[in-house]
Amino acid sequence: MALNSHIVWTEATWNPVTGCTKISTGCKHCYAERMAKRLKHMGLEQYKDGFKLTLQPKALELPYKWKKGKVIFVNSMSDLFHKNVPDSYIIKVFKVMNDCSQHNFQVLTKRPERAASIAKKLNWTNNIWMGTSVENIDTQSRIHALQKIPAHIRFLSLEPLLGPLPRIPLAKINWVIVGGESGPGAREMKKEWVVQIKDQCIKKDVAFFFKQWGGVQKSKHGRELDGQIYDALPKVLVG
Repeated sequence: MALNSHIVWTEATWNPVTGCTKISTGCKHCYAERMAKRLKHMGLEQYKDGFKLTLQPKALELPYKWKKGKVIFVNSMSDLFHKNVPDSYIIKVFKVMNDCSQHNFQVLTKRPERAASIAKKLNWTNNIWMGTSVENIDTQSRIHALQKIPAHIRFLSLEPLLGPLPRIPLAKINWVIVGGESGPGAREMKKEWVVQIKDQCIKKDVAFFFKQWGGVQKSKHGRELDGQIYDALPKVLVG
């Protein structure tokens, strides 16, 4: 339910919810869905229903057990703000994050409108980073919902990047992650899209993190952009 992560912008993952449903084109080749099916075949109890949305209350205690501070990606295998996750359960997840001040929690959603609608019910301690996924111009409106959420750190995951984003509203945004799609059926990400986003971040003094070029075999393409690694983190973390 929690493990060290191979995702380069985090240190660990924690999944108090598993499973999800697809809501936009970026979900087409969902890595979490593929992983859930694999874990079900391996016999893991928490994935007995595959990718069906499932609350995992036994996982709530895990961050308390990690005494050394970690950067933790919350629900890498789901979406905390899915419509079928009760408000009461989201409040419990936030209570864990509030209590575990030694960690920084990265909450990423494709449903920031719901997060904004219940934000007043939640305690937004400074160790909670709130992000939304945007894959193309059709989903850019999610950023406006994110900007309404009173998180200390707000971030964008532009992954899988499926089209140009020439005018990103970066007010109140602290961090931008960009990445191409990977795995079977991976769709193309063009270099000019990435450079355009990088230039916008530099102009607005927003931390820019380039995760990967992606592709069916992402390891072949690496994560250099014009010979450079871009791995900036929000200023709250780097001091």
